[in-house]
Amino acid sequence: MRVRSLSLAAASIALVAPAQPVAAGAGLSGPPATRGTAVSAADLLDRVRACDPVSRGRYRTDTDAPATVPVCGTEGAVFWTADMDIDCDGQPTPRCNSRTDPYFSEGTAYAQSDGRPLDAEHLPFIVVPVPSSLWDHRDHGVHGGAVAAVVHRDRVQYAVVGDAGPAGIIGEASYATAEALGIDPDPHGGGTPSGVTYIVFKDSRVTPIESRAAAEELGERLAREFVGTAAGGG
Repeated sequence: MRVRSLSLAAASIALVAPAQPVAAGAGLSGPPATRGTAVSAADLLDRVRACDPVSRGRYRTDTDAPATVPVCGTEGAVFWTADMDIDCDGQPTPRCNSRTDPYFSEGTAYAQSDGRPLDAEHLPFIVVPVPSSLWDHRDHGVHGGAVAAVVHRDRVQYAVVGDAGPAGIIGEASYATAEALGIDPDPHGGGTPSGVTYIVFKDSRVTPIESRAAAEELGERLAREFVGTAAGGG
């Protein structure tokens, strides 16, 4: 069952990141940057094999699922492995709108540098639970625009933290994230029930938040540091 993300208002003003200035030459969600000797899915999954929980309990993947997913922490990142529900909220587009998505909302918890909601069809982003007694992502250096490596099978997609969801549920990302990972991105019945690892790099921020190329560049660099790969290594 798809989890409905919270709109800008429902997520509360405290979650909304201030608008960032548009970087010179940065456009809206462009094509992914060429990664060359990219950090592999296997490298990242090996780095997060052990879990040191930082959440005070476990999350559900859906409202009717048992609470089985802890948020784990390690030096430089927090991570969890869950399902992927599809977030199509934000700017209405041909594939993300009130006709294609029964839970569609025109708001996202974090906004573009021009103040408009994010574009789920074209921008890879993930959803974090709103702060609660279970876990407050802000205490671990996770804010709007933080960069994440999302891993599914042998694929890695870099994304930003772009929306907020229910306090007790975890495992959701934008249409663009799912599509890039080979997951069915249909907001009405798509997604995957398990096997997605979300690794969010602490105290990172993509500027502007809507730049897909900037997320790819920063994500790849932080992933290399995270797995201990030398800058020029394979």
